[in-house]
Amino acid sequence: MYGNMYENQNPPQPELSPPQPPKPPKRPFPASIIVALIAGVSAIACVSIFSGNIAKYKTHKNGDGISVTGSASCDFESDLVVWRGSFSAHGETPKSAYQIIKNDADIVKKYLNDNGVSDSEISFSSVSISQNWVQEYNEEGNQIGEYLDGYDLYQSVTITSEDVDKVDSISKDITQLIESNIEFSSEYPEYYYTKLDELKLDLIQQATENAKARVDIVAEGTGAHTTRLLTASLGVFQITAQNSDTEYSYGGTFDTSSRYKTATVTVRLNYDVN
Repeated sequence: MYGNMYENQNPPQPELSPPQPPKPPKRPFPASIIVALIAGVSAIACVSIFSGNIAKYKTHKNGDGISVTGSASCDFESDLVVWRGSFSAHGETPKSAYQIIKNDADIVKKYLNDNGVSDSEISFSSVSISQNWVQEYNEEGNQIGEYLDGYDLYQSVTITSEDVDKVDSISKDITQLIESNIEFSSEYPEYYYTKLDELKLDLIQQATENAKARVDIVAEGTGAHTTRLLTASLGVFQITAQNSDTEYSYGGTFDTSSRYKTATVTVRLNYDVN
């Protein structure tokens, strides 16, 4: 009985899925497309960054726009002269030396007055004194001692005048003083201009107008339009002798040795444009 039951009944079999067709292999993404996408994204990023930098540069960078330098110069003649001289005297005692230099000062003053220089234009310095020591040597050239050989006194005189011709002529001829046995040493006259401040203001105005005219020319030639002044700077004044080859100095030049001078100044303007 038991044997027939198992013979007539088949044990349950697991259901088998129908065979599936093999999946096709995955096709790799074309490398050229990847490169193109990366390049495109990079280009967009670069354009964005670059554009942002341009905006920042134009907005914040100082000195952006049109920058020009204007200049102005003017020749002028000095109207004030300063002439200095000095003289000395020697005496065995301070008193005797002082008497000599006092007498020399009177001669110098008289000489200046006789040549048209007024007392108000003459200024004497105080007298300076020093001892004159002399060294003694033996026949072998060795120093064996020293002794006091009197006193030397010095005094200087300064002439300041607006009569440039007069003082200029006197400074070139001191023969009379030398013939009076006065040891007079003359310095070169110094020439100044009493209206230099007014001259500087006028030159600044001219240099500024010159710079603005240059800005307009540059803007017109490039098709730009100036909007507002960003910066303005003033250069140093250069005052040199006329027709000289004196080099300009970074800190400015101020010539006092020449009666006839040339003043020059520069102005730098920086304008924003659109």
